[in-house]
Amino acid sequence: MLARYRYRIEPAGVQRAMLARTFGCARVVFNDAVRCRDEAFLVGTRLSPAEVQRRVITEAKARVDRAWLAEVASVALVQSVRDAHRAYQNFFDSVSGKRRGRKVGRPRFKSRKDTRQSFRLTRNGFTIRSDGWLHLAKIGDVRVRWSRDLPCEPSSVTIIREPDGHYYASFVVEVCPTPLPVVGQEAGVDLGVKRLATVATTVGAQMDIPNPKHLMRGLRQLARLQRELARRVRGSANRTKTRRKVAVLHGKIARARRDHHHKQALTLVRENQAIHLEDLNIAGMVRNGRLSRAIHDAGWAQFVRLIEEKAEKYGRTVVTVSRWLPSSKRARTADTSWTSCR
Repeated sequence: MLARYRYRIEPAGVQRAMLARTFGCARVVFNDAVRCRDEAFLVGTRLSPAEVQRRVITEAKARVDRAWLAEVASVALVQSVRDAHRAYQNFFDSVSGKRRGRKVGRPRFKSRKDTRQSFRLTRNGFTIRSDGWLHLAKIGDVRVRWSRDLPCEPSSVTIIREPDGHYYASFVVEVCPTPLPVVGQEAGVDLGVKRLATVATTVGAQMDIPNPKHLMRGLRQLARLQRELARRVRGSANRTKTRRKVAVLHGKIARARRDHHHKQALTLVRENQAIHLEDLNIAGMVRNGRLSRAIHDAGWAQFVRLIEEKAEKYGRTVVTVSRWLPSSKRARTADTSWTSCR
């Protein structure tokens, strides 16, 4: 199975400028690829990925208005074209019904004002040196905060600049499942807002997973920063500083929530052989204005996704229960009949 290992990187000042240039070039190539596909669709022709790559990279570098594309690593530009092709493929599969889940819209143009920027490199675009430094093509050696070892050689790396200004390297590696010893206990998980989840096991135990409400605890500070941001003049340096403060606070809240979800999901997977989860329409529930903030703060979708990923890694089973199953009514009926028999 494929997994991502993400680490914080610390580029130097010159390297940050080169990373910003690479972000911009990859964004422009992606937009050119989307525009090229749209123009071909309007005239009724189909273009292969190789033809799109030739037009937006090879021929574009020979033009005066795109000559600066040669200043960055070509592998980042090629991967950007492939990203545009995959976005269109996902859109077509979603329309035809081949792709499961929510409907995927047409690829949109990327903006330089997007606070999160990224580009991807394959094996011929980066090298992990023996001393732990990460060498990126046309950027140089970048220091990495290795919080854990990589299980194997990565196939690709995505360089990300988050809204708070921090840089990360996300490696794609192949990991082997490590099944845990078989246990004779199963659990049913009921997600909630007041409590993150209520867990009932087959041995008759019941426990509540607390919901720390990370967003609600930082809401006062966040509101103060949002008011400060609204007073700043658009395009000013002070507005940029305040925007970064808001992004830093959101980053702290997201990391605390993700850490809590990881720990609780791992505990569930370790203690239960099978986990039964309700198939909730989370996207539809967040449209409810009264509970949307609380549902977003609880992070149901992330919690469920982590349970499924850890269950696949450790050899557990995740069973999806239909949202239309009247489990609560059946439980009350069974309890009433048992009481009457007594």
